[in-house]
Amino acid sequence: MLGVKTYEQDYIDRCRAAVKKRVSAYRAVAKAAGETKEIAKLEPLFFNDLVLVIDSQFAHRLRGVEGKDGNPVNEVTMLQDSLLQNDGVFTENKTIKYKPENSVLGLEPGDKIAISDKEFAKLNKAYFAEIEARFT
Repeated sequence: MLGVKTYEQDYIDRCRAAVKKRVSAYRAVAKAAGETKEIAKLEPLFFNDLVLVIDSQFAHRLRGVEGKDGNPVNEVTMLQDSLLQNDGVFTENKTIKYKPENSVLGLEPGDKIAISDKEFAKLNKAYFAEIEARFT
């Protein structure tokens, strides 16, 4: 597939709904299970994996449109790279002007990635807002 400069709003809405469906299912299971060690172990695994899902939904986006200013789409790019290539340790990307204090999650290079439900909610909202701003 060629690089994508724009996405139809309908596609973005369907992607957002697919993520919402997964989060709702997780929350239903977590609520039914109560606060258990198993749910505590599952939460970061599940939400780390959802980062891979949201990144893959827009995998063909043009990096020039995405920018390099440390925006939420860049943050997801860095998270995805770190999860897949650096054993879940947050790693710098030399082409992105990332500043932890301006990011959604505030991760520092070297931090272990373990995203919570609340953190993912913030990241997901910021990510989709940035996708809409840059790619519609």
